[in-house]
Amino acid sequence: MRKLRWGVLGVAKIATAKVIPAMQACEYAEIAAIASRDRARAESAARELSIPKAYGSYEALLADREIDVIYNPLPNHLHVPWSIRAADAGKHVLCEKPIGMSVRETRELIAARDHTGVTIGEAFMVQVHPQWERAVELVRGGRIGVLRAMIGRFGYFNPNPENIRNIPEYGGGGLMDIGCYPIKTSRMIFGEEPRRVSGVMYRDPALGTDTLTSAVLEYPSGQCIFTCSTQIVPNQGVQILGTKARIDFEIPFNAVPGRVSKIRIDDGSDITGANIQTEEFAPCDQYTLQGDRFSRAVLDQTPPPVPLEDSLRNMAVIEAIVRASKSDRWEETAI
Repeated sequence: MRKLRWGVLGVAKIATAKVIPAMQACEYAEIAAIASRDRARAESAARELSIPKAYGSYEALLADREIDVIYNPLPNHLHVPWSIRAADAGKHVLCEKPIGMSVRETRELIAARDHTGVTIGEAFMVQVHPQWERAVELVRGGRIGVLRAMIGRFGYFNPNPENIRNIPEYGGGGLMDIGCYPIKTSRMIFGEEPRRVSGVMYRDPALGTDTLTSAVLEYPSGQCIFTCSTQIVPNQGVQILGTKARIDFEIPFNAVPGRVSKIRIDDGSDITGANIQTEEFAPCDQYTLQGDRFSRAVLDQTPPPVPLEDSLRNMAVIEAIVRASKSDRWEETAI
């Protein structure tokens, strides 16, 4: 089976430091080109990462007939516009999370996908990590009894007003950047959509973005609660709670490449944790897995790991949490 040729829009750190190096180990994908609005930056990245082609504009990359797939790691407000332009150029697209700025934008992207016939997916790499696939399997198989709750936390400290994560117009803020992870993973674990949500947000008066957000998601089968923050001690954690046991993740979202990943299953029979069972997963890179899984979906003409319909539902939850933080009441997530 041939390798698909990928082009990268921009020289964002997530692309140059994480995704591109990981995808260079892919079986079904190769990074063939990179573009920047600053040609010198594109050429520098291409040299450092051994990428064959460098372009001084996004348009030039999209015009390259040898490129099959576009990876879009641009700031959030550019996700949908440039993904649509890539689709119109006949390119398949893997777009970073969150898929866009709103439900409305996501619908526009779905329309572009349907019109052009290309494959478009959202880059939630956790979808394909073995530890999350195993957690879903354990929950579905009844290992923890009846699923009742999930608790999540995710945060880092970044007060830089020039950082794109702290600029409202660019789609910055904790909920969009990292709160989307507990939303996505709780939907994976429950296998359902939350019926309604409540939420509180603290918005930094100088930045205008939410720097501390907490939410409750009410599912038909239980509840998820989570907190995310862009101005807190770096942290991440997930607990999945059932009637017979719980699952704890060592590093749920940013699993370290080349390091064994672990989940722990505790039946609660010993408060000191003496009866905890640990499952380990061989070292892997979830960005490599993501690149190959998306490429196989394109080659096999099957749905990508995170199709846009899933992205639409995740964005609907994000919007509902924002509404709840303003209305001070429960908000429905229906789309």
